Amino acid sequence: MAESEANPAPEDVHEEDTNAPGYKPPEFEPLENILKKDQEDESLNKYKQALLGGGDAKDPFPNDPRRVIVTELALIVQDRDDVTLDLTGDLAKLKDQVFVIKEGSAYKMRVKFFVQKKEIVSGLKYVQKTYRKGIKVDTSKFMVGSYPPKAEAHTWSTPIEDAPSGMLARGDYKVESLFTDDDKNEHLKWTWKFEIKKDWA
Repeated sequence: MAESEANPAPEDVHEEDTNAPGYKPPEFEPLENILKKDQEDESLNKYKQALLGGGDAKDPFPNDPRRVIVTELALIVQDRDDVTLDLTGDLAKLKDQVFVIKEGSAYKMRVKFFVQKKEIVSGLKYVQKTYRKGIKVDTSKFMVGSYPPKAEAHTWSTPIEDAPSGMLARGDYKVESLFTDDDKNEHLKWTWKFEIKKDWA
């Protein structure tokens, strides 16, 4: 995990500082201003056009006021089909869907999201807290990065890690996930579950 801790008392995901020590978030600057800067530098302009798409990307969800829309969480295991959670509907129902992970398996999580409203979102972060029998057993914080608006989805994955193994590790786990940014905006917060088993069945 990215950063781990073993505090026994459950707490809200958003209450902790999600910034890395010594990290200072950049000041917000509208996309329009970024595109106007250094216009005489041809190579820089080409780079900005490639990165930012010229600032004319159409909103994929024009009737949705949110700047960041998280649509999917997937469990990725080599040689197995991806298992996904749809994050666009009733998030309360996700508690009824359980990811099964074979103990010791190498896996990663993938998040799919959209950025819109003609603004770059700075310093996206994914925070994940894991509980077992009501006790927090792990906190992971990942820097996702800064992303420009575009009509297509962005995807980001956690590093590959190994599921715990052994009889004591097997069982049910609850996870609180948060997609946030440098300005501490909660773009999406959801709860889901996984189970560590001896085998996939």
